[in-house]
Amino acid sequence: MNYFELFDIPISFNPDKNKLQQQFYVLSKKYHPDFFSLHSDEEKAIALEQSSYINIAYKTLIDHDAVLKYILQLKDLLKENEKYALSPDFLMEMMELNEQLAEADKEQISNFEFRISNLQKDIYAPIKQIVENYKEGVTTEKELLQVKDYYYKKKYLVRILEGLQE
Repeated sequence: MNYFELFDIPISFNPDKNKLQQQFYVLSKKYHPDFFSLHSDEEKAIALEQSSYINIAYKTLIDHDAVLKYILQLKDLLKENEKYALSPDFLMEMMELNEQLAEADKEQISNFEFRISNLQKDIYAPIKQIVENYKEGVTTEKELLQVKDYYYKKKYLVRILEGLQE
């Protein structure tokens, strides 16, 4: 059972947060290990496993980037530790950005944060409609591959931002 089925919501890059939270409370109450204290060890173990699965699913579905990754994995378009090849143009732009960052002083760092934020908006723009209008069985693999490209580009930019903050 995938996370969307568990929470009885449609597969979406933007799950309904209210329904998600309501279902989380219902499921958490139903499988909370404290309610199984008088049950057999096997039933306790199952409840603990279910509770853990519910928590992991909820944390994934409330995080926009994690939802992107999860749906791409569901569609078998993203693999763990995949060596994804970003476009040479994007990589060249990132190399130039990293070189400029290496020479930047503290005042210039905030300008880079702003620049990276704008880059994130620029790379999201082409997939915005795909993400917002995703329909299971209608959205094409080609469109999902564009989302995958965005996912890896954003991941790259996030690493640069994390480096700035250190």
